[in-house]
Amino acid sequence: MKVTEFVERYAVDRRNTDSVKWDCLESEFGSSDLLPLWVADTEFKVPNAVTEALQARIYHGAYGYSRVVSGYQQAYINWQQQRYQTEIHPDWMRFGTGVVQSLSTLINVLTEPQEAVMVLQPVYYPFMHVIENNQRKLVVSELKRADHHYEMNFTDIEAKIKQQNVKLLINCSPHNPVGRVWTEKELTKLLEICRENEVLFISDEIHHDLIIGERPFISALSIADGLYRDNMVMVDSASKTFNLAALQNNHLVIPNPQLRTRYDNYVQRLKSPAGSLLGQVAAKAAYEEGAEWLAGMLGLIKQNFSYLKQHLEAASSAIEVFDLEGTYLAWVDLSQVIPPNELERVMKKDAKLALDFGKWFGEGGTGFVRINLATTPANIELAVKRLLSVIK
Repeated sequence: MKVTEFVERYAVDRRNTDSVKWDCLESEFGSSDLLPLWVADTEFKVPNAVTEALQARIYHGAYGYSRVVSGYQQAYINWQQQRYQTEIHPDWMRFGTGVVQSLSTLINVLTEPQEAVMVLQPVYYPFMHVIENNQRKLVVSELKRADHHYEMNFTDIEAKIKQQNVKLLINCSPHNPVGRVWTEKELTKLLEICRENEVLFISDEIHHDLIIGERPFISALSIADGLYRDNMVMVDSASKTFNLAALQNNHLVIPNPQLRTRYDNYVQRLKSPAGSLLGQVAAKAAYEEGAEWLAGMLGLIKQNFSYLKQHLEAASSAIEVFDLEGTYLAWVDLSQVIPPNELERVMKKDAKLALDFGKWFGEGGTGFVRINLATTPANIELAVKRLLSVIK
């Protein structure tokens, strides 16, 4: 499907629909006249099969207590196996209402208060929030800047694990916001460090369908033919891939039966919701019939990224747009053209853009912005025009 056709068929105006991205600009940024390119959702309708499946379920009219939607687990397992050769068994799967909610639960299942949890910054800022809000000690290893990309600092990771007695590491794969799709070699090294030091591992793979570069995605579950599965939990959701976040459904994959028992005992005490009926109805339809829609979305993101990178870097050699291997989030260093302490004011007051600011993701992100590319080409062109205007 060509990008123009995808936009014509699926682009939608989300203003005045209680959208956080569009209708909360005043409360979040102090102005309602900004172009929003912040929250990681999209301006596109879901695949037609998803709408039809939801309509059919809603037409039934009763929404009482429900089990996991029939055939849902198999649809998800098939999707993972066919596209990524990731082996998952139904009894490994558990459900929640969102990846961040599941991370909060897992922190309580896998660690005790005041124990240390590591992240690799700059990284999705709710990681830090759920660690600190659950009274755990946050330990940070900074990713290393290389040539238009980032790499893990394994020496620093291992040293801090030993020094801080880290019990759990949360990794983002593909990485938000720096856009890396980690290689098998990188993941193997990271997982081996964790295994040797008895550190449990959470792999957040919510962006794994959004592969923009040439490097294929490989799940942490598949590394070394599953050698490290007993040491990990993988979390993901159809929400990023198919724009389903408000339907509140996500997956946890827990291969280790002892860890599953610990998880089950904890959520039983909390009586936590195990996903949502309509979320599972929607995701099942997406996994079964959404491949063509996803191909259209990926084509759009690639085009938007190419336009953004070409025009920003042509305007100034001091602007660095980092390679985008995965996610639909561009990571842009503006620190050499806009003073970091002026960045928020300039973006909001002068450029009239609502963006995620790099310092939210950790100190290493100071002077950066994260730009959501999952929008219409017209919005990206307008954003670039406004950025170049204030930079000039």
